[in-house]
Formats: sequence, structure tokens, C-alpha cells
Amino acid sequence: MGIKGLTKLLADNAPGAMKEQKFESYFGRKIAVDASMSIYQFLIVVGRTGTEMLTNEAGEITSHLQGMFTRTVRLLESGMKPVYVFDGKPPELKKAELVKRGARREEATEGLTEAIEKGEVADIEKYSKRTVKVTKQHNEDCQKLLRLMGIPVIEAPCEAEAECAALCKADKVYAVASEDMDSLTFGSPRFLRHLMEPASRKIPVMEFQISTALQELNLSMDQFIDLCILCGCDYCDTIRGIGPQTALKLIRQHSTLEAVLENLNKDRYQIPESWPYQEARRLFKEPIVLPDEELPELKWNAPDEEGLKKFLVEENGFNIDRVTKAIERIKSAKNKSSQGRMESFFKPVASSSPAAAATKRKETPETTKGSSAKKSKATTKGRKK
Repeated sequence: MGIKGLTKLLADNAPGAMKEQKFESYFGRKIAVDASMSIYQFLIVVGRTGTEMLTNEAGEITSHLQGMFTRTVRLLESGMKPVYVFDGKPPELKKAELVKRGARREEATEGLTEAIEKGEVADIEKYSKRTVKVTKQHNEDCQKLLRLMGIPVIEAPCEAEAECAALCKADKVYAVASEDMDSLTFGSPRFLRHLMEPASRKIPVMEFQISTALQELNLSMDQFIDLCILCGCDYCDTIRGIGPQTALKLIRQHSTLEAVLENLNKDRYQIPESWPYQEARRLFKEPIVLPDEELPELKWNAPDEEGLKKFLVEENGFNIDRVTKAIERIKSAKNKSSQGRMESFFKPVASSSPAAAATKRKETPETTKGSSAKKSKATTKGRKK
């Protein structure tokens, strides 16, 4: 779910924090991708018609493999270096949200059954998508595929978004790619939406900068976290009647959630019983992530050609010609991405030459002032002579 209404809130109050970018503009960039979110998208979209999905001869769903394979090849061909991060064990505080999601899937399943009986095509499509769930098998399939493609994979101890944000804050990747806005709440310096959309949709990538967001909202990072909790997150319920704009107004007025709650009109707003905002805050500020020494090396290797053909063609019924061509594209892309970004060739280099040092000294006001004084003194001496 992420943070309720955060995209519009930023668009209205911190527009400078959002910039449309071309997919190709991330050439040479290392990008941490929220794998589970991507897999969910693939299961909903790739090869889906009503209740029908892509399957192999054994009847096993392969939409996630098709989507992951195709989109990753596209990332590589654009010169990007993706690293996929998979969810670990969800925090205790998220269990209530997961229960709600399960209940919504059950309702959707009932709605789907009714829609099928009535033959209502639009409702079949709608309810069918709502029944989708990313399973352990889906994750394992994609991890195997990515490793065969030579792509680094990280299994987070807890939330994938938190692990992605930690990688970005440590400058191990340039940005985080997901659809959930809580990547910003976890403190990711740069966050990308729509990076994993199919090329056919022609949707531009939206890049968010947390530093600009904080500046334009006139909030500290701690206040931004409190704002996100007040807007609504996966860890605790919202306070009915308080939307994003009201939440921003309250945080600006009172600075902290404690002060907001203390001054809130209890007759107008009912705070949920045992509202665990402090624990939610702790999870955003101090998330469970891998320590540096346990992070695998982020290394992009050559694809395992035979392994890919066996896994995709023999085990999952992919077309041999398409897989072979895709492997060649991956190999060509690896050579392309090794060229590096243009700005890496133009980094400022300190010069030790006397001429350069002299030129640099002349550019400073203090040095210019000193030189003028010396010149004036020398002229005066000349006149005395």
C-alpha cells in the first residue's frame, strides 16, 4: 500500500521534488528494485486475459518469469545495472495489514465466482486481479532466473523497501525502483516510480528526491516520517477524518505526532485504540536491514546460457529462439554498460602544476586584494626613487 495520498501531497506542496525522466536517462546507474512489487505487477498484467494466465505444460503460472525476464533484459539494454531485493519476514506490526489484504482477496474471490456465473467480463477482469498474491514459489522462481541472468539478488531480513533504501543511503545504488511511496519514508535519497512499466505503455519514469521534498515541505526527516504515519501506512490505521493535507497542516503546526495527538479535537477526531505510531516510527527510522558485512557483492556477471535455456525452455515452455536472442541481447548489453556514464569522464582533478595553482590563487578575493596591495606598494616605492 505504501503511504496514502503522498504522491498528490508532494505534487501539490513540493512539486520540485518530482521530475519526469526518460527511461534511458538511467544509463550506467545501479538501481535497487523492489522485487515483490514487480512480481505482483507481472502476475496482474503479463499474458492475462480474464482469469487466464501464462502457464507451462504442467499448468504452472509463468507470467512472473516472462515479465521478470523481459523487463530485466530491457533494463540491461538501456545500460542500467539492476539489483533485485526480495521481502523477508514481515514485521509484527504489519500483520494486521496482511490480514486485511487476505480478507480483501477472499471478498474478491467471492465476487469473481459471482461474475463468472453471470458472465460479466469487466467484473471478471476486475476481481481476478484482486485475487492475485505473490507466493514463496514465485519469489524462488524469479531469484533463480535472475541469478542465471547474472543479476545480483538480495534477500532482505524484513521489508524489501527498507533494504533498498539502505542500499541507496549507503551510496551502493543510485536509486530505488518501486511503486510504494514508503521507500521515501524509509529515507531513500532517490526513488523511481514506473521504471518497471512495459515500454508499450510509454509512461515516463517519475523520480522523487527526498532532500527537495523536505526543503519544499519545510519539514525535517523526523517530521516527514510522522507526516507519513498520520497520512496512513502499512503499520497502523489512520485517524478517520485526517487526510494528507490536514496531516501536513497539523505536523507543521505542532511539529511532532505527540503534540498533534495532545492538541487534537477528540470530539471531532477519534484516535484508534492502542494506536502504535511510536513503533511505526521506529520501524521507519531504524528498519531491520542487513549489516554491511552480510551484504552480497553487487556484481553483474555474464548469463548462464545453458542454465537459462534449461530453466526457461525445458522446464517452463519458453520459445527457444526468443530465449536465445534474449541471451545475445544480455551479452551485448553487458558490454555496453561497461562504458560508464559520461560524467564519470569529467570529474574535477586537482592539479599540482605551479601555473594552475597561481591561476587558482588569482581567483580568490583575498588573494586579489593582497596582490593589489603589493602592486600599489611597489609603485609607491618606485615613485620615491
